[in-house]
Amino acid sequence: MPFPRLLSRSPARPAVLARRLAALALLAAGAGQAHADILIGQTTAVSGPVAASVGETLLGVHAYLDSVNAQGGVNGEKIKLITLDDNFKPPRAAENAAKLIEQENVVALFMSRGTPHTEAILPLLAKYKLALIAPSTGAMVFHQPVNPYVFNVRSSYQAEAQRAIEHLFQITLQRVAVVHADDSFGADCAEGAKKGFAKLQKEPVAVIKAAREKPDYAAIIGQLKSTNAQAALWCGSGVAVVDGVKALRQAGSAAQVVTLSNNASGGFIKLLGDQGRGVIVSQVFPSVRALGIPINREATGLLKGKGELSPAAMEGFASAKVLVEALRRAGPKPTREKVIAALNGMSTFDLGGLELGYSPTDHTGLHYVELSIIGSDGRFMR
Repeated sequence: MPFPRLLSRSPARPAVLARRLAALALLAAGAGQAHADILIGQTTAVSGPVAASVGETLLGVHAYLDSVNAQGGVNGEKIKLITLDDNFKPPRAAENAAKLIEQENVVALFMSRGTPHTEAILPLLAKYKLALIAPSTGAMVFHQPVNPYVFNVRSSYQAEAQRAIEHLFQITLQRVAVVHADDSFGADCAEGAKKGFAKLQKEPVAVIKAAREKPDYAAIIGQLKSTNAQAALWCGSGVAVVDGVKALRQAGSAAQVVTLSNNASGGFIKLLGDQGRGVIVSQVFPSVRALGIPINREATGLLKGKGELSPAAMEGFASAKVLVEALRRAGPKPTREKVIAALNGMSTFDLGGLELGYSPTDHTGLHYVELSIIGSDGRFMR
């Protein structure tokens, strides 16, 4: 739209001209403010093998961010989350992150999904010195040693895997195997399981690597049956574990299957169908049915009419709360440097019954792990 003419046929008086210039300045300022959103970038698997759980996670994220924006945003600025689909491909995750940082000029990255995918963007964090908040992975590489640019919310996969192995022996099972994806996520899971076996002075009957893209289920099931495994800790993407459980049951095995919180979603249960009952899934947040916990009540209220609160939705909701708090503490017009400083200074933050904290030497976030089992009603039970 062209600017209005300032001069008429006769020269304007100085006072009139000053008022016109002031009005133009206000218009220009207003136009600038209309585009002054706080830009946050996200690369995640909107499509691909973990799309169902990612969709639930994003449901929780947007429930909280929409509520904050409806109330005026943070320090008078609204948050704009730019989400790019990486199809659960690590190279594409790196490409998306570069675009978000270099072209969109985001002040932080948020909730990347997957261990190798998040590892792929670490060099960009260091190069451009910006934070990644709440990666949706529990890999130990993001916890120890402390990465100055990665701020975790959820607990580690190693803690989950160790807890799972301990549980299986506590319920008197003795022949326990481990099946894990042949990537950095799977290796991390296997390391946590190893700690669980060592603590109990036990040994696995088998440790089986499964190709991340196309697992050889016939070979995997063959090894589990040949060792007479009573239980298997199966670490992989949702689709991979679902297909593994179905193949195991079709082969006539009743072995107990345990998997990690990356599969703690309603979508995972739906994919399992009739084979879901009895599958154990570790959790990194309290039961969503526990409405005595403030964050659960808050999330349930904001999700009303939008969707059901699931463990995956809770991870997204809690992570969005951490993001917003960091932006608040960073002050007006947050920069990449201010966001990092705000996070490092967040020594305590009550999510609503769960306390989280960071320091320059500790970016772990929450320390919470428990187990759930899929019941006959197709829901997680604790």
